[in-house]
Amino acid sequence: MIKSNISWDEYFMGIASLSALRSKDPNTKVGACIVDDDKKVVSIGYNGMPKGLDEDQLSWNKGEGLDSKYLYVCHAEMNAILNTRNGSALKGCTLYVTLFPCENCAKAIIQSGIKEVVYLDNKYADTIGAQASLKMFQLAGTVLRQYKGRVLNEFVK
Repeated sequence: MIKSNISWDEYFMGIASLSALRSKDPNTKVGACIVDDDKKVVSIGYNGMPKGLDEDQLSWNKGEGLDSKYLYVCHAEMNAILNTRNGSALKGCTLYVTLFPCENCAKAIIQSGIKEVVYLDNKYADTIGAQASLKMFQLAGTVLRQYKGRVLNEFVK
């Protein structure tokens, strides 16, 4: 039997997952949703090129040198933080994200005062970057929680 409503976690991870669908990255689509203690969405983001740049002039490839998307793409978490009208509004918030944050996003998350990160997947857990993120989150006292609820495609059948 399907529940008639969804939990807050399902709702906010659903928003993050839906936001990920905006990404033009052919390999990894990531979405993020920042929520305050009143269960209000503060900001959302997805991984994409910086605003105003001609994306046709930049690469979405995993290539090398200047042909690598990694030099240009703004991650979903960073975009959600930057999309906030009032940066101080992030203090004490929860970030829902479809992929465990990289070390650079972890720094921004900690600096912005976000208190909890709820992530869907940590497919890069064995990388040095993910391990550095974990260490920084632990040192900062950021609560980490892997999402265990239903995912977006289970709702839209």
